[in-house]
Amino acid sequence: MTSKGGIALVTGASRGAGAGIARALGAHGYTVYVTGRSEQIGAARAWDGSVLPGTIHDTAAAVTQAGGVGIALRCDHADDAAVAEVFAHIGKESGRLDILVNNATYMHPELITPKPFWEKGLEASTILDVGLRSAYVASWHAAQLMVPAASGWIFFGSSFGANCYMHGPGYGAQKAGIDKFAADMQHDLEGTGVNALSIWMGPLKTERALKAAEVHPEQYEQIMQVAESPEYTGHLIHAVASRPEGEAYRGQTVIGAELGRALGVSDNGQYPPSHRELLGPPPVRSKAVIY
Repeated sequence: MTSKGGIALVTGASRGAGAGIARALGAHGYTVYVTGRSEQIGAARAWDGSVLPGTIHDTAAAVTQAGGVGIALRCDHADDAAVAEVFAHIGKESGRLDILVNNATYMHPELITPKPFWEKGLEASTILDVGLRSAYVASWHAAQLMVPAASGWIFFGSSFGANCYMHGPGYGAQKAGIDKFAADMQHDLEGTGVNALSIWMGPLKTERALKAAEVHPEQYEQIMQVAESPEYTGHLIHAVASRPEGEAYRGQTVIGAELGRALGVSDNGQYPPSHRELLGPPPVRSKAVIY
């Protein structure tokens, strides 16, 4: 695929990492479909209960302003029928899909509260529906468009929480699960021209994270000093999808900061730290195949 005119879908892109990735892809000339539930400011809340900014329409406008074409599509990724409509719309309007970024993830109000899982509401498990299952569903639909075209990339936005304890067992299971999706989906996709990759993002300077630094300064204030911009992963995704050397990463789980150094992609002129030594590396997968 070429860097200009590519068609991308970023799920859960009203704000945060998804919005940043969408803006970055817009800066590289992509048409970016932006999904999410927020059409008006007020529903999304920060950790302290304050209102978070951002809607799918805001992100779509920012994509266009950055140099691409932003298209907002309201979608609740817990609703399979709504997801199917999104992909049908993309197929009809654009005729193809070059990049899917699985970013939509349910954030429980007590996600970062330091207490055991049984003391948090059971709805915290929703991250296994919107975050894990939803990524499978979106990838399934994406493959229907990509495989016949023999081209495309399916990306998963993951984190070190797949390896170390981070935000509790639900969050960890979701991240570990999408990493495994990338590996196993690649096995099925091999030879089709379509590839999958999971990227561990470092701490991000998102609206929600900056508020977390205020609510829990003992946990986040220092971390925010080395945090990545929300756009950084989007620039990495573009580099992987548009360069021949990107093929070498298919099916892998990679640390975004290390990927950036390998590809020479900086974050506003800086290379973020890896955090490998502190939080651990991605897993080494067995080559065994059992049907």
